[in-house]
Amino acid sequence: MITSFIQGFILGLGAAVPLGPINILIMNAALSNNKKGTAIGLGAMSADILYLLLLLFGIINFLNHPTILNIIGLFGSAFLLYMAYLIFKGRNSNIQTKKEESSINSKRSYMKLYVSGFILTFLNPYTIAFWVSVAGFASSSGLDPMITVFGLFCAIGLWVTLMPYFVYKSKHKISQKVAFYIAIGSSMILAFFAFSTALKILLGE
Repeated sequence: MITSFIQGFILGLGAAVPLGPINILIMNAALSNNKKGTAIGLGAMSADILYLLLLLFGIINFLNHPTILNIIGLFGSAFLLYMAYLIFKGRNSNIQTKKEESSINSKRSYMKLYVSGFILTFLNPYTIAFWVSVAGFASSSGLDPMITVFGLFCAIGLWVTLMPYFVYKSKHKISQKVAFYIAIGSSMILAFFAFSTALKILLGE
């Protein structure tokens, strides 16, 4: 049981920690409010949970088809490019000041970020491949599937809550000029991910 949890936890860190579109979005959002970064992370984790349910019911096998994956990937690339545009558009936002928001507007803002994290992860064909791989790994290694998945989500949950918190607490060390260049760099990286994924699909690689 402990081995299954540890293996799952390591898998979760391997999936959550590497620099990718979701982590870039989380870090950018966390510069203004750590809860915004967490909202994106929870949205991404919810998409993972949905794919896990699809895996349990065998539906993910239908999605794990080259044509379906290509369609999902193209939509994901378009959405990722849109997120890159939003970050670039808000490059001049002041990270050191916090505007007062009404409770309703605040909830709407968090919900939009949550949905963004969900859609971006759900429209990522690598998410499907990841869960198929996890299922195969757990089965071939003789691990307890439920305990392994629990450990995996524990790692992801810790990452999407602690990472934005530490980014937010460190924002006072970041000047407005540096924040501007971070936004520019982040939008360029997201655009790169979007175009590279789309090109791989269109070129049949």
